[in-house]
Amino acid sequence: MNPLAADLDHVLNHTRDLWDELRGARIFITGGTGFFGCWLLESFLWANYKLDLKARAVILTRQPDAVRQALPHLMLDPAITLHQGDVRNFEFPKGEYSHIIHAATDASAKLNNENPLLMLDTIIAGTRHTLDFAVHCKAEKFLLASSGAVYGKQPSDRTHIPEDYMGAPDSLDPRSAYGIGKRTAEQLCALYAKQHGVHSTIARCFAFVGPYLPLDAHFAIGNFIRDGLNGGPINVQGDGTLLRSYLYGADLAIWLWTIMVNGQSLRAYNVGSEVSLSIAEVAKKVAEQFNPNVTVEIREVPNSKKPVERYVPSTRCAKNELGLNTWISLLDSIDRTIFFETRRKL
Repeated sequence: MNPLAADLDHVLNHTRDLWDELRGARIFITGGTGFFGCWLLESFLWANYKLDLKARAVILTRQPDAVRQALPHLMLDPAITLHQGDVRNFEFPKGEYSHIIHAATDASAKLNNENPLLMLDTIIAGTRHTLDFAVHCKAEKFLLASSGAVYGKQPSDRTHIPEDYMGAPDSLDPRSAYGIGKRTAEQLCALYAKQHGVHSTIARCFAFVGPYLPLDAHFAIGNFIRDGLNGGPINVQGDGTLLRSYLYGADLAIWLWTIMVNGQSLRAYNVGSEVSLSIAEVAKKVAEQFNPNVTVEIREVPNSKKPVERYVPSTRCAKNELGLNTWISLLDSIDRTIFFETRRKL
């Protein structure tokens, strides 16, 4: 039995009306093997089977053999085809594609710090090349997985960042490569919409949790779950005062499919939860999900004079225009992720 069956039914229940547009469609997805991609593929194949859509998806990847080994239950499905290539210069697959989802370029802090030029080039060149493919194959809709990083540092007096906030990353800081790259990717969507008529929707994504989230990358909640699975302690590297919010992977899939199908062209929608917690509070909630509970160790002492750092979206546009919501609570999200990881180790 698929350990994600309940989650995938949840996605289907909230997207059922969308799938008629994709009946018999051919979809092209970049970044189809990362956290976003796995949730998109899981939910696509579930709907494809349950609703007999007879749709197909082609997934761009640099390492087909590695992907087949890592995700055999997805890659063995006849509705999925792998297309080998780099997002910056892949050879266009033949035929027409009605929908393109551009989710390549992970939010890798390691790459952003060690090789920001590569990060920037991958985002910009990859987006332009994928948009060129959208023009070439006459795609009806193009979804860009952008990021809340486009807003730059969130002011401490703003509890939630709306889409019309005019802040931006510091262009003279090499650490801004990811955020500036995503801003440029959005600009490319606007230019291709103007010059080629590409219907582009933008999903500005914040922070997430769920199965397929890397547990050994820079995602704090993933690290906490990893520490808990290893018996603890859960280590908080800083002082634990950073404020974050987390949307569960199944809810993320609902948001992305809805934005692609029903979103307005050249409309950016924040994607995430509005429920903010400090990193220390998140660590404690993760610890409480283990039996017996594991301990939490916070490395630094909080400085009461330091401004509060936040990364929390306002999702009013997505809620009011598209009827989206946060259906799965953070505690349930953590519990489901732990269950998935435990099952995967068996």
